[in-house]
Amino acid sequence: MEWNLIFFVNSVLLGVGLAMDAFSVSIANALNESQMKKGRMCFIAGIYAFFQFAMPMIGWICVHTIVEYFKSFEKFIPWIALILLLYIGGKMIFEAIRGEPKDEKKEESVSAALKLTFSTLLLQGIATSIDALSVGFTIADYGLLMALVASLIIAVVTFAICMTGLLIGKKVGDKLGAKATLIGGLILVGIGIEIFVKGVFF
Repeated sequence: MEWNLIFFVNSVLLGVGLAMDAFSVSIANALNESQMKKGRMCFIAGIYAFFQFAMPMIGWICVHTIVEYFKSFEKFIPWIALILLLYIGGKMIFEAIRGEPKDEKKEESVSAALKLTFSTLLLQGIATSIDALSVGFTIADYGLLMALVASLIIAVVTFAICMTGLLIGKKVGDKLGAKATLIGGLILVGIGIEIFVKGVFF
């Protein structure tokens, strides 16, 4: 592969394709936390961008080192994404259905329980980017520098798309109120099922 326009276009398109799950999760997160500030939005988008950068590079390294073991691991990728997103989405749905707060104190406590923790964001980052490990095969003929640049482009595209998702979710979340958390949880569960079905049956 040479340094040309096609390389950059391919990397951008790859980034758009890989970022779609993270985009949907970003909307779900902002639905859950509609008062999210810009700094936190950048932090969340940055986590997803980091994993979308790391996964193709890990895949590239695996292809050039332990390719046989990596091929065996590939079949578990949809299962891992499904379990992680079902857990996170299910938790959000449970918290939303458990009971609507009747006063401000209860509302604050429910908000705190539903607030995205760093560990939750890491799980989401892994779940939405783990299929990018397979991109290691797509960029296998790249040299190390080209693989790094392609992964960085994917990360930048992911960051931009996730920020868009967070802004959309934030606006919609303000209008939906308490129902936003339930919808966000259902979105996460849906994404998990979609990743699983695509990975296992297609």
